[in-house]
Amino acid sequence: MNAQDQSHVAVHSINEVARAAGVTSRTLRHYDHIGLLEPAFTAPNGYRYYEQPQILRLQRIILLRQLGLKLEVIGEILDNQRDQVQALQTHIEDLRQQRELLDRQISALRTTIETIDTKGTLDMNKTFDGFNEQYKDEVIARWGKESYESSNTWWKAQGPEGQQQMMQRVAELNTRWAELGAAGADPQGAEAQELAAEHVDWLRSIPGTPAHDSPQHTAQYVRGLADMYVDDPRFAANYQGQAAFVRQALIHYVDAEG
Repeated sequence: MNAQDQSHVAVHSINEVARAAGVTSRTLRHYDHIGLLEPAFTAPNGYRYYEQPQILRLQRIILLRQLGLKLEVIGEILDNQRDQVQALQTHIEDLRQQRELLDRQISALRTTIETIDTKGTLDMNKTFDGFNEQYKDEVIARWGKESYESSNTWWKAQGPEGQQQMMQRVAELNTRWAELGAAGADPQGAEAQELAAEHVDWLRSIPGTPAHDSPQHTAQYVRGLADMYVDDPRFAANYQGQAAFVRQALIHYVDAEG
């Protein structure tokens, strides 16, 4: 169907749909890219347009996302390849695993507090129990088991001191991003772009990441991460409400880098 055939139906641009649904146009383009929500048609200039069936499908996507279901599971439900109850049961299992992980993290923190109170010596294996595996399944799903194992081997080889330094570096990056965004900085400005360069250099330093192992895919990898920083609450929380600012800065940086 082309643009000339649309005079008798309600047609909405991608920006109109994004604004009404409370999502970004980048998210809608991603949904199109993965086959989750294709537009009714795409104009010759590349602009995407949506009609009622796509609006209704997007509503269901948003509802299922609010339940915490993964995009691939949502796609299977909407395409009648998976029963919704079964999908929710799978989600319960995911939540159970997350709860176990949180319990391990709480235990590790309590052990740390006790060690500090008694002026003891930290056991690094206990200190980081539950903190270094929280994205294991997601890394494997997105970039493969080899990438996870490479990164995990590198992480363990850092030893307690190296791991602590890396975590401190990440914490400092997150804090600087949050402070810069809260100060109203321009994501394309010099300060934000310098920080974006540092952020990308950090990603390139980690074996197992596409930025390290496949430099030619760095831009694609960073764009995907930048979207996750906004769309995934776990990542967004790191930036204290400034995740959108971080994404804009990172995407501008890799686009300019070519």
